[in-house]
Amino acid sequence: MDTPLLDVTPSGLYCAAGDFYIDPWRPVGRAVVTHAHADHARPGSAHYLVARPGLPLFARRLGADAAIDTLGYGERRRIGDVDVSLHPAGHVLGSAQVRIAHRGEAVVVSGDYKLAPDPTCAPFEPVRADLFVTESTFGLPIYRWESPAATTDALSGWWAANAADGHASVLFVYALGKAQRVLAELARADAFHGPIGTHGAVEALNDAYRAAGIALPATLPVGTAPAGTDWSRALILAPPSAQGSPWLRRFGAVRTAFASGWMAIRGARRRRNVDRGFVLSDHADWPGLNAAIAASGAPRVAVTHGYRDELVRWLAAQGRDAYVLETAFEGEHGAAADDAPPAAAPPASEDAG
Repeated sequence: MDTPLLDVTPSGLYCAAGDFYIDPWRPVGRAVVTHAHADHARPGSAHYLVARPGLPLFARRLGADAAIDTLGYGERRRIGDVDVSLHPAGHVLGSAQVRIAHRGEAVVVSGDYKLAPDPTCAPFEPVRADLFVTESTFGLPIYRWESPAATTDALSGWWAANAADGHASVLFVYALGKAQRVLAELARADAFHGPIGTHGAVEALNDAYRAAGIALPATLPVGTAPAGTDWSRALILAPPSAQGSPWLRRFGAVRTAFASGWMAIRGARRRRNVDRGFVLSDHADWPGLNAAIAASGAPRVAVTHGYRDELVRWLAAQGRDAYVLETAFEGEHGAAADDAPPAAAPPASEDAG
């Protein structure tokens, strides 16, 4: 990597001047972590620095014995010879961009991010930099999101129609971030048509969000529901791994849907074998990526996991100094291999869309 501040090593992005790694791929002495998805927050390092709002999530992900230090958004800390600050990325609760400043040069490693509004996390904050490291999960012009309100209205209408027909509505969502965002958006729109049931993997992370002070509507963990519970008007939130499992049989007649940015791809709903697809992503769409890059003011842009080559070619055509940054995130899905994108899409991170 053509900068004195960061280098790509077998353990990940390394800042020698501060002797720390950003989202390391293996255990290291000191890790600065952008967010709590498993392909970024890996256990085993001696010391972690994370954004304070995400502490309950990091504690759950990294284990009770992990040495986790926190930093408020915008606060600066001197680590070795560099100044480090964390800034909202808008991806999930506690997600952060990492700014490193040293001898008049600043690098921003954005992690995963989105510019769309999300009631469960702080909004993306543009941060000026000399080098901006960006993801490219949805780095093609075909990816353009509708407003969250429009998607919530569509989801609510689907749920209402299913309830009227006596069918439970099973929505497959990523357990960390997407599930809580769906709950908060439904609450904001007051768009409820029955109880909300949750898979244990979702409910555990709901608890972590609530511990962080995020208001979520009441949910009924499916595992604690009495035998004979009537689910015919319920919305059930479950991770993709539950699809096709015996766990679904308890709900009787169901209709299924999947919430992901990948639902914008023609045929993705068919490949997922669901009745309905809702385009809702916790990553930036094409306009969002370009807006974030422009707002950084960075003369150099390093592009990582996703449609890297395509975004680099576009940026180069616009006169920017852009290049691909090889990382170990390619093809990795952390603790949730079922959260991979459809077969037609490139590999992405654990939450995958």
